Amino acid sequence: MALICRVIFELYFHDKLTGASAYEIWQTFVYGIRMDASVAGYISIIPLLVFSANWFTRYNIKSVWLKFYVNLAIFIIGIITAVNVNIFREWGTKVNFRAFDVFFNAPSEAFAAASSSPLFLTFLLFAAVCTGGYFLARYVIDFNFKKPKAPLLAKPFIIVLLAGLTLFFIRSGLQLAPIAQSNAYFSAKPILNQAALNTEWNLIQNVVENIETPGNPYIFMPEAKAAALVDSMYALKKDSTVKILNTDHPNVVIFQLESFTADLIASLGGEKGDAPNFEDFIKQGVLFDNIYAASDRTDKGIIAILSGFPSQATRTIIIDNEKQQQLPTLSDVFKKQAYNTSYFYGGESEFMNFKAYLLSHKIDHLIDRNDFKTQEMNSKWGAHDDILFKKNIGFLNKQPEPFFSYVQTLSNHEPFEIPTAPHFPGDDLSNKFRSTAYYTDVSLKQYFDAAKKQSWYKNTLFILVADHGHRLPLNISEPYMPRKYHIPVLFLGDAIKPEYRGLRINKLGNQTDIAATLLAQLNLPHRQFKWSKNLLNPYAKDFAFFDWDNGLGFMLPKQAVTFDMAGNTISYIQDKKASASSVDETLLYGKAFMQMVFTDFVKF
Repeated sequence: MALICRVIFELYFHDKLTGASAYEIWQTFVYGIRMDASVAGYISIIPLLVFSANWFTRYNIKSVWLKFYVNLAIFIIGIITAVNVNIFREWGTKVNFRAFDVFFNAPSEAFAAASSSPLFLTFLLFAAVCTGGYFLARYVIDFNFKKPKAPLLAKPFIIVLLAGLTLFFIRSGLQLAPIAQSNAYFSAKPILNQAALNTEWNLIQNVVENIETPGNPYIFMPEAKAAALVDSMYALKKDSTVKILNTDHPNVVIFQLESFTADLIASLGGEKGDAPNFEDFIKQGVLFDNIYAASDRTDKGIIAILSGFPSQATRTIIIDNEKQQQLPTLSDVFKKQAYNTSYFYGGESEFMNFKAYLLSHKIDHLIDRNDFKTQEMNSKWGAHDDILFKKNIGFLNKQPEPFFSYVQTLSNHEPFEIPTAPHFPGDDLSNKFRSTAYYTDVSLKQYFDAAKKQSWYKNTLFILVADHGHRLPLNISEPYMPRKYHIPVLFLGDAIKPEYRGLRINKLGNQTDIAATLLAQLNLPHRQFKWSKNLLNPYAKDFAFFDWDNGLGFMLPKQAVTFDMAGNTISYIQDKKASASSVDETLLYGKAFMQMVFTDFVKF
């Protein structure tokens, strides 16, 4: 079965294997066989227990139960295989606990996201695994379940021997430590390691890690050393800031733009024509052009923006109410300053526990799909962006100033469908993605055209920021590449002094830095946002940290390194000609950040 699944995975992602030799592909099967055997050992536990019990009784258990058990296992493996290729295509990681977490927390959103998957091909893969497994099982398994003859006193020893052999396969040897994910890693090419990694074993391991009482799985060095390294990056020679605003009490509206990767923005090195209005906004605002997302999903992005707290790789703090309630948020700060606070989203605010997080942090008005008319719910996720923006302006027109509003868009999300004719023709995902991004871009222009006519516009700061990057539209960014996390951050509006409009800030930073940067402009303290630095402080250090499922990245002005924590291998080096010490130093900071982020997460 594992052989069939690995062949399917490699055929499905054959384009990613371009450049790999036949020998390297053969090695994926060699290095994966131990993990395959481990999964077989796990599956064999129940038949062994039934066989053992049956052997000591006079009754014969009918073979039908074994056929049912084997067919059930094949069916489950078929589902995991089909789901895995779609998860890997979108997330760049194999199916894990997070995929099921999303499904159980927000099933409608999960189905909406899955609707962009090629359904016929997905079913075909599922059928291929089930059919291949069915005939293979009938060839290698004796379903008659006959009782072997043996002396009564010998039976316990034979059972112990069989149990020992099963444990041997599960642990994959007699070594002190059982098999781990890193045993499947053998190459500097991450796709080969992912191909060797057994999908079912990886899923079991990931689920167990997430269900267990959380400790810190990322201990790379003594905590004092890790804390000192992290603190050194936030140390300042002088606490200063360039004041770009003409007021200390502006209205603040943050747009969290779904999947609005830098690859859509020409001024950030992306494609021309995908977001032409955004280019005009840049000329009128202050663009932070060297910013990277905290991670690769929306629930990580909203925490990074509102709470200035980094992503926790395999975990997500937003779904843990005891922990998320202890986070600082911008809405908490603004409420203390007598701001009216609101949150706008055209979909279900319950998605990944957003509603609980927002209501725990002083959001006065939460507007979601329940506040839209039935005819306005014109996408699988909810109300499209133009409808959302119109509702936001109508609401703000009735609010006393100052106000803080957080607007979360959804149109540029799988399945990339819009209520108008697509700007970029074609059914391929890249063009559909470009068209939905273009639609959001046009909707933003319509919003600002309308907002400029309102009395509150002249005293308002708008912040446009993506929740995360995306592999599309170029489809060249893997999860371990910094490019996938490059996003726009733009300050815009009449609250900005005229002389700073059109300014570009090149300081290397992260989504988490928005909190400190914004609050410094308002002369408000921001020490509670310990993971946030002021991007407008000339003395702030240039760096960015991001992570994904079991991987981390750290960036310095002249070097960027990403690291696969499961395989304990470096995945990417920006400057391959740099000295080994440069790479080691950058990675050391990345490991220190990952360790201390999770240390803080556990302590909350």
